[in-house]
Amino acid sequence: MKMRRRMVLKGLGGVTLALPFLEGLRRSSTAKAGGDGVPPFAIFFRQANGCASAQDTEVGSEPERFWPTTEGAITPETLAGRALDELTEHAGKLLAVGVNAFNFDYGDGHARGALQGLTGQGPVVAGMGGDSEANGESLDHRIGRELNPDGRDSLFLYAGVGSGWLGGPCISYRGPGNRRAALHNPVTAYQTIVGTDGETISEMLVQRRQSVNDLVREQMQALLSDPKLSSLDVQRLELHRQAIRDLEDTLACMLTADEEAALDGASAGYDSDDGDQVLAAVRVHMDIAALAVACGYTRSVAIQVSSGNDGSTRYSNLDSGELMENYHFISHRRLSHDSTGAVIPNSDLLHHYVDRHFARTFKHLLDRLAAYQVPSGSLLDAGVAVWLNDQSQGPSHSSRNLPYILAGSAGGYFRQGQYVRVDSDGSHCRLLNMIGTAVGLRSQNGGDLDDFGDPSLPKDPIPELMA
Repeated sequence: MKMRRRMVLKGLGGVTLALPFLEGLRRSSTAKAGGDGVPPFAIFFRQANGCASAQDTEVGSEPERFWPTTEGAITPETLAGRALDELTEHAGKLLAVGVNAFNFDYGDGHARGALQGLTGQGPVVAGMGGDSEANGESLDHRIGRELNPDGRDSLFLYAGVGSGWLGGPCISYRGPGNRRAALHNPVTAYQTIVGTDGETISEMLVQRRQSVNDLVREQMQALLSDPKLSSLDVQRLELHRQAIRDLEDTLACMLTADEEAALDGASAGYDSDDGDQVLAAVRVHMDIAALAVACGYTRSVAIQVSSGNDGSTRYSNLDSGELMENYHFISHRRLSHDSTGAVIPNSDLLHHYVDRHFARTFKHLLDRLAAYQVPSGSLLDAGVAVWLNDQSQGPSHSSRNLPYILAGSAGGYFRQGQYVRVDSDGSHCRLLNMIGTAVGLRSQNGGDLDDFGDPSLPKDPIPELMA
């Protein structure tokens, strides 16, 4: 079967396995986009509470620990000692951007950052704080609605305690005041993309000890023997099969004995307040995201870590290995969810440790995407992965100089290997429109996307970010 430009295998138990782009099976009429037939995509990875950058707070002056040392070319030297040095291996693929969001009256800095982050919109009703809702669609959803096969929903994945400030999952919207539900359990997310309508994934992984690969084995073997496939196509298929097997092994290992007996597919860590467990679940979500874009299931994935202020998760101290105070306390530098608690010693350094945890997790995604080879390079080159933050800094809740770390050029659209500070009002919304353009969204007149976000905000491209 053909699914757009992809081959689909159907197996036992209703499994529908989409395969990566195969050069040998490409129709001559296939339009090239984002990498010789591989359509561009975007994967968004959200962190709360700002980063440990240079600032003066009521508890003292803090040094720069996040951004490269200078604007311009990103090198191992400019990354050294900063949280971003965790990404040194991919330095040539990075575009580190500081942008300004609009100071909409959400009544709370966390609501303003989280709800505006992918929507570029103000609140439905001003000043509602924790009850706020964004007044428009999010970019991840629009990409899926307009570009996915049959308008299929983009993937929205969530890890961490499912409740909390802003109600838990809060960054993805279908429209004004219309939040999307997130896929919390990685097993459920995997089952979504392989499309089983019979046995559950947990039954295959635990009870029968079978892989999706086993259920489509005959068709896969027939495809591998097709003389039209190039040697690179065969390598892609083998990598795809191994990625599926590795992911399923991880999911199976995350099932407890009780959960295996119940076959409910729950996976440890995705609903935890232990930061190591939460980020382990995020990495599984990232494996699923890479698989989903590689096989053409979706052009967009959004991954959210914990609630609106990440007020439950306790990440580990990189020196001692022990769990620190909850991340929201650390971001406030105090033992409270406001400015009244006792000062946490070295809290700016502890925030830096959290940044490093997120940078290492983002690197996991980049490694996965880079492993997939397409005709023009790697899957990372064909799309763009975006690590975004709700705020620039924790204590100030500032919406200026928001960290947006992009990796991948989306088929040559974005400049790479650069650190750029765009200190102009509304540059955040301009960047969202650029990401939409890069992956294939267009305005009503067929030009670059220029109608996303609040109507009052600028939409024109930022020249410094273009290749």
